[in-house]
Amino acid sequence: MVRSALARWLLSFSPAPVALAWPERFRSCLGALLGIAFTAGVMHVFLGENAFIPLLVAPMGASAVLLFAVPASPLAQPWSIIGGNMVSAIIGVACATWITNPIDAAPIAVAMSIGAMFAFRCVHPPSGAVALTAVLGGPAVHALGFGFVFAPIAAQSFALLGVAIVFHASTGHRYPHAARSARETVARSPAASPGFTREDLKEVLGRRNELLDIDPADLESLLLEIQLQSYVRGFSGLSCAEIMSSPVVSVTSGTTVARAASIIQRHNIKALPVIDDHAFVIGILTPADIARNRAAGKLQGLATFIERWLAAPGSALTVASIMTSDVSTVCVTTSIAKLVPIFAAYGHHHIPVLDTQEKLAGMITQADLILGLYRQTHA
Repeated sequence: MVRSALARWLLSFSPAPVALAWPERFRSCLGALLGIAFTAGVMHVFLGENAFIPLLVAPMGASAVLLFAVPASPLAQPWSIIGGNMVSAIIGVACATWITNPIDAAPIAVAMSIGAMFAFRCVHPPSGAVALTAVLGGPAVHALGFGFVFAPIAAQSFALLGVAIVFHASTGHRYPHAARSARETVARSPAASPGFTREDLKEVLGRRNELLDIDPADLESLLLEIQLQSYVRGFSGLSCAEIMSSPVVSVTSGTTVARAASIIQRHNIKALPVIDDHAFVIGILTPADIARNRAAGKLQGLATFIERWLAAPGSALTVASIMTSDVSTVCVTTSIAKLVPIFAAYGHHHIPVLDTQEKLAGMITQADLILGLYRQTHA
């Protein structure tokens, strides 16, 4: 009995599986590599042979884990790293200066740093190590005094943050992490109104009385998407072929923008698939694309007029130059259980449907999806 209970207790500490694909894990490692390397390089360039200021402090390694491995965490946002590190550095230096015994200064510095981070809403776990470094860093760190706040702490924090912003933007990730509006997700989805409100979520979180490492808006969006997934599970037998609009009005890449605009207006459609000679989808054109092109033309002014005047007779701007080439598509056999999250999570309003030969077969809009779900529900 004792052994069994001990075994169950030990097994309770087993880590949960990481729900993150290996390419994403590699991306996190690469980001941390670049971030730490850049931070050290910047410090070396500006400090040169100055041995009084460390090129890197250990807390930056912990900050790199948050910034590149869990960038959606509220603890990894810009104000968290900058505010948390600087506030903790100030408190750490003050404690090291005014409390002579480091055994007393260290716990007081960490405790006060946590309190200050809560007060300034910039909780950043590595900042506790910043406060300890200020106290236990030795004569070289103590000699810097409050200069420790600016170099190395502020300088390295800003350098690491700068790399994180550029790296995430270049790899297609949202950072700083602005949570998607959960209410917009519901408005875009065909599901019924959610069974809970933001006030319900706040009340439950308040009762738990603990800090969760997730933004409340992200949590709300996640719960709504789970609710939506549960809703569409019952329609797994319904395929895109049964709800798509067909035949589809389309154009080729060589169609002039003026003619494409006329087709969109005449048929009163919101998206125009662009196909090649074999009916493969190569792009999509929307009224927004045309409007952006017209706005750009007005801004170019005289240069645009001269360019058109010098152009060869009969030449005109074609769809290929302004269409969106990165198009999300689905197959006619795709279940709408997989289609709904595309509309809900990514904000698509129209998705081309391909046949088994990957040629254009139809188009699905939000209206098609809602109508299909309605018919299935009332069948």
